[in-house]
Amino acid sequence: MSSKLRYPALPSRMSLITFKTRLKGAQKGHSLLKKKADALVIRYRKLQGELRDSKLSITSQMRHAHFAVTGAVFVAGDISFAVQESLKLPTFKAKVRLDNIAGVAVPSLVDASSSDLQHASGGINKGGEQLHEARKAFRDVLVLTLKTASLQVAWVTLDLAIKVTNRRVNALEKVVIPRLQGTIDYITSELDELEREEFFRLKMVQKKKRIATELRRQLSLATTAQPQAVSGSESLLARSGLGDAAHAPDAAARALIARGAGAAEDDAGNASDIVV
Repeated sequence: MSSKLRYPALPSRMSLITFKTRLKGAQKGHSLLKKKADALVIRYRKLQGELRDSKLSITSQMRHAHFAVTGAVFVAGDISFAVQESLKLPTFKAKVRLDNIAGVAVPSLVDASSSDLQHASGGINKGGEQLHEARKAFRDVLVLTLKTASLQVAWVTLDLAIKVTNRRVNALEKVVIPRLQGTIDYITSELDELEREEFFRLKMVQKKKRIATELRRQLSLATTAQPQAVSGSESLLARSGLGDAAHAPDAAARALIARGAGAAEDDAGNASDIVV
């Protein structure tokens, strides 16, 4: 197996358990990231539709606000002084809010103006009603612009989050999990090979033990048979009446005894070598 398809690891039981745990965690992380990516894609498409509708409606809303200002100027005349007087107090407030979408923090802007500022009136004479309508129309445009900006920021943020999540999912699916699986297969094959070698070694040890036991048995039989043969030959010589042959064996008997002792020593030496 190529080293590029696995991580460097020693073939041991502990390494096998460690990499199996890592593989299980990687598979669980891949599943969670896949679900997160699907949730982000669903929210992303929904925001895309809302953003499109908001950008299309802001044009018509802006046109309506400018028509309202034109009507107020036609009725009340120059309204610049009234606008400058109203600038002393803040007429619109917004605050930042963080929304959590599938673990991604998305900032958004919301209207935080008080109710008295929202319902302020410009009077009833000299085009006060027209000024109120123009103010309300531009306020709606401002709220719609705020919503569009929030949707645009959320859309861009989710787009980046989807790209990062997809890269992580692909990395786990194409690189990390195959390498972990390859490492586990490598360690398993090496451990199996070690077990086969150990089994073969034990079989050879048992075979040598059986051979040594058989040689010991043959050696014991040979050593017990030699004294009986010598005593039988001496008794035969004594009965034949050859004088002191019983007490002094001839050259042939002596050679037979020496040859048997030498053979017994050779068998004992071979048996000791096999046992070692």
